[in-house]
Amino acid sequence: MLEDKALVESVCHDFENAPIAEKEKALLRYVAVVNDTPAQTSQAHVDAAKAEGWSDQALFDALTVAAIFNFFNRWLDGAGLPDVPQGFYEERLGQHGDMGYKM
Repeated sequence: MLEDKALVESVCHDFENAPIAEKEKALLRYVAVVNDTPAQTSQAHVDAAKAEGWSDQALFDALTVAAIFNFFNRWLDGAGLPDVPQGFYEERLGQHGDMGYKM
C-alpha cells in the first residue's frame, strides 16, 4: 500500500485508478456528481453508491461535506480572501497531529 500522502495524492489526482476499494470509488463518484454537476444528481447516482454498501446517512454526510466545502470556497473567492500559504496544513499537522482523523 502506498504511504498515506502518496495515497491521498493518487486519490485526488485520479480516484478511479487509485489503489482504493470499489466501495470508496462509488462514494467518490457520487460526490463528484454532487460537486461538478449538482443539478444532474439522480436517484441512479444514489443507488450506485448504495449498491456498494453506503447507507443513506453516509450519503447524506458526504453530500453535506461537499456542499459545505463548495459554499466556503465560493464565499472565500467571492470575498477576495487569499488561500492559505504553501505548507500551512503540513505545519498544522506537525503542531497538532492528525486530531484523531484516520485514513
